Amino acid sequence: MRPAWTSGATTLRARMLNPIQVAAPVPEAEMPPYMESFLAHLRLLIGVPFDYLVPDSRLLPDESIRFFYLDRSWTDRLVDGAISVGKIGTREQAHHQAHSPAINQQVDLSERIVRVLQRRLQDFPAAKSSNDLHPAPADIVTGFILRSAAVSGWPHMDVRAFNTIVAPGLDVSTIPTSQVLPLLRLERLSPSILIALFQGVPQLVWCEEPHHGIQFAISETANGQLYIPARDATGALVLTGNTQIPVPMRRNTRRVVAIGELQKQIVKKEAAPPPPKGWPAQTGAAGFAISVLNPPWRQRFQGAGGALLHSGPSRFNFTTTIASTVERTELRLEVKKLVTP
Repeated sequence: MRPAWTSGATTLRARMLNPIQVAAPVPEAEMPPYMESFLAHLRLLIGVPFDYLVPDSRLLPDESIRFFYLDRSWTDRLVDGAISVGKIGTREQAHHQAHSPAINQQVDLSERIVRVLQRRLQDFPAAKSSNDLHPAPADIVTGFILRSAAVSGWPHMDVRAFNTIVAPGLDVSTIPTSQVLPLLRLERLSPSILIALFQGVPQLVWCEEPHHGIQFAISETANGQLYIPARDATGALVLTGNTQIPVPMRRNTRRVVAIGELQKQIVKKEAAPPPPKGWPAQTGAAGFAISVLNPPWRQRFQGAGGALLHSGPSRFNFTTTIASTVERTELRLEVKKLVTP
């Protein structure tokens, strides 16, 4: 256990020696770094029990995602509750009322460096000094909670939010940074539950597999036939015509791919449309790798609900509505009682 920062006797002695109330602008009245860091983490719900976020498991069933925004009045009261531990009498109450606006304003800035601190990219003094050079009013904080087997399957899932609709298939490096919302928090609360917080209101959110893994793009048809999707010389999917390239197997076994025959079929299939100007025909090892490797799968959430859009050759494709209907009958009846006058 860490030793206490101060003791009751030391605090009482300091109070008796200097009983005058310190004014808000005085540097001595500023928050110590450890306190500012703790309150900034608390603003982003770090340390808040999960039962306070999802009071009933039926609100977050298996394979579901719930989008929300943070009520700053609620998070301000959360900060007040943490500070109220040191309020013993009227003197502390007056001190708190005098400093409360300055504390909230400072924590508005400090909450933007919480992710930097969590990833240990900088210590608090360095992150705070660089962040305070660009003060800006507090923005709306939005986010989502995802409960899915994909969270445990891909623990290093990438999550990005945008303030505009981005076309599917675009590389992140080609998207202007002005369209990307700052990511304030991305953390797994359990092996299958992920929480993400953004600065601003997103128009599009996508979750994608980590980019440090390699997967083969072999899929299966309804009748059990294995195939890979056809790609052009740039690696983009061919979306017109017959886009399936059958995967041949060796004659002596049905579990080993005939690599030589597969490469011939790829060259034959991808030689039909001429490569773009400036791109050579992919007939070697590089072209084979481009054709058989599967890029990270990406799930898109956009709009106010409806059909889920995704990019990639995955078979995961279904129509659902995000947080607009209640599937369980007993829960629907309880909600109806609450909203019916």
